Amino acid sequence: MTGLGRSRIWFAIVLSASGMTAGSALASSATNPNAQRIVSVGGTITEILYGLGAQDRIVARDSTSSFPTDANAKPNVGYMRALSAEGILAQKPDLILMEDGAGPAPVVEILKASEVPVVTIATPADAGKIGQKIRDVGAAVGLADKAEALAQKTESELKMLAEDVAKIPAPKKSVLFVLSLSNGRVMAGGANTEAGAIIELAGGMNAAPGITGYKPLADEAVIAAKPDVVLSMTTGDHRMTPEQMFAVPAMQTTPAAANKALISMDGLMLLGFGPRTPEAARALASQIYPGAIH
Repeated sequence: MTGLGRSRIWFAIVLSASGMTAGSALASSATNPNAQRIVSVGGTITEILYGLGAQDRIVARDSTSSFPTDANAKPNVGYMRALSAEGILAQKPDLILMEDGAGPAPVVEILKASEVPVVTIATPADAGKIGQKIRDVGAAVGLADKAEALAQKTESELKMLAEDVAKIPAPKKSVLFVLSLSNGRVMAGGANTEAGAIIELAGGMNAAPGITGYKPLADEAVIAAKPDVVLSMTTGDHRMTPEQMFAVPAMQTTPAAANKALISMDGLMLLGFGPRTPEAARALASQIYPGAIH
């Protein structure tokens, strides 16, 4: 029997013994402000915990938790969307903090049915919700005062960024976020994505507003988008050189290709929507509009 099979049986036994349904198990999650063995799932959550000075209370983290670099020394429970309940519970946590979207769903159900408090933090691709995200993490670990200070600092920086971006002369530049290239096909970030949101925060226009989420674009759509700038990540398999990017036939006629305008940034910083987002958006704006913002 596989580990997941054993876990599902264990989950059923727990529910049966407690008289709960799966739905009520999900609703039973609670915080543990005195937790000293936290498993942090989600790079932004881990970053916030470090920002609150709670790093010594983290017993393990997921593979997306790459900042600060000290976090890499913590035990790794795997990718946040491919978690193992057994691997997490083996760390003997007294609190599991996870970003919304962690999974798979059966594993999350097992964790929430265990005796360990599980708190899910909402992570919308919305700069206006970053402060609440920080406050939610702080409340979960009993550091509301520190979280409030960090949230207010982040919100103040976002306000200053918005004021500076508003002064950038028109017209706005069109920016295409490329998640990956596969067989010459561009996987782009459309509406309702962190990529689209950070582009707008930096004063650019998302070049792929006609798609929702991260999806492949037809060659015709890439050509029609006419991006002035292409944005990508420096993380792992997503790393691309200008030569690789602009060798794609659909890219070759774009203004971005003519100017070799490729901006590459750290993926967690760029798309995490956490305390470093003001810094990330400002850095992006300074590269989209050289000399217009500092």
